[in-house]
Parts: sequence; structure tokens; C-alpha cells
Amino acid sequence: MLRRLPLLVALCATPALAQDDEGSADAAPSSLDGVGRITVGAGYRLTSNATLYDSWYGAKGPAAGLERAPESSGAPVGALTFAYAVTDLVELGIDLIGTTQTLRLTESLGDGSSVSRKVSTLAYGALVGLRFQGVLDIGPQGLVPFAGVLTGPTVISSKREGSGLQENVGQAWVGALGATLRLSSKWGITAEYRLMFLRGPVESPKADAPGPFSFSSGGNWFSLGVTYTFPPDPSRPMPTF
Repeated sequence: MLRRLPLLVALCATPALAQDDEGSADAAPSSLDGVGRITVGAGYRLTSNATLYDSWYGAKGPAAGLERAPESSGAPVGALTFAYAVTDLVELGIDLIGTTQTLRLTESLGDGSSVSRKVSTLAYGALVGLRFQGVLDIGPQGLVPFAGVLTGPTVISSKREGSGLQENVGQAWVGALGATLRLSSKWGITAEYRLMFLRGPVESPKADAPGPFSFSSGGNWFSLGVTYTFPPDPSRPMPTF
């Protein structure tokens, strides 16, 4: 009988351990160490192109003395984040970003008249950076605030109506601030603000006013997205006797 006692204890403890594991499987981890995530977000950016308009319509610009075209101050943005927490406080991530915007710039036709032409812009790239994070006891499964710095190569282009494509690769610099509200152990909602510095070229219609002229695809990026979280360790089935 004494020889069988350890086996009886193990059999009695197995249901309790299984219940504990089932309960913990529904709870988000309190430590972020080793946690991975994918966040898909979309939003809007507010960007001032006052520098471009001031130079374009300035004394040495191609539209000097002409009436300014209406200025566009915003555009849609999208971001896809792959991240992994290397420690409880530090997360290493890659952000794939993209945005497009339509500007309008006035040109002289040479006969005393002028026309407002459309300038289509596009920017996309990959950013690598660190985010510093923590867990607050707020909401269904906790709130994860974060702040970080990212940088990376970005393709930025523009095409003025009736002219060729202007394109180059620049280095984007980004400061990020946001939070993820964890709704369950795997799903959450992430709101993020990015302050981005990124400029691209605009072709001049006049040889005697070549520029350079550049527009901003940076500015204030606001996004809201869905986050899927990967636990630090895969779930393991309980041994059976």
C-alpha cells in the first residue's frame, strides 16, 4: 500500500493541476519577457507642407507671384508591426509602414495664365527599433503602455501631373508612444502615435528654378489597430497516467 501512495497522490493532483493550467491559459502573462506580437494598424497623419509651399511660391520658386493652391494637411497611413520582448521592459520590433497623399501646386503656362496640377506622393519602408514597455492593472487583462525610437530605409516618391516619377530612398526617424489594451490572453487593441521625420523630392517645371523642392511624408501619425500576442512558452499537454 505504501508503495502505491505516490501514484495515488499524483492521480489526485492531476485534475487540480489541469484546472490551474486551464485557468492560466485564459490570462495574459504578467511578465512580458519572451512575449511576441503582431499588430495591424491603420489611421491618419497630420503633416504640414509649409516648407514646400513657401519655397515653391517664394521669390526663387517656379510659382513666384502666383496664387497658392489649397494645401493638403493629412493623409491615410498603415502599419504592420512584428515585435518580440527581449526582456520584461524592452521590446525589439520591425514596423512596415506606408502612406500616400495628393498635393496640388500651381504652375505658370507661359502665356500669363496658370494651372493647379496634382502631385501624387507615396512612401513605404521598414523601420527597426526598440520600445520600452510595462504592464498596468487596467482593463480586462491589463494595459501595456510603451514608448520607443525607430529608424530605417524608406522609399519616397512623387509624380507631378504631366511629368515623370521622382523617387529616392531616405532614412526615416520615428518616435513612438502608445498602449495596448489586452482584451484576452492573445488579443488586444493598440493605439499608437508616431512622430516621423521623412522628406521626398518634387520636380520643378522650370529649368531656371530647379529647387531643390521637397515635401513631407512625416509629421504626426495616429493609428488604431488589432494586436495578436504569442505567449512566451507553448502550452504543453498534461501527462496522463
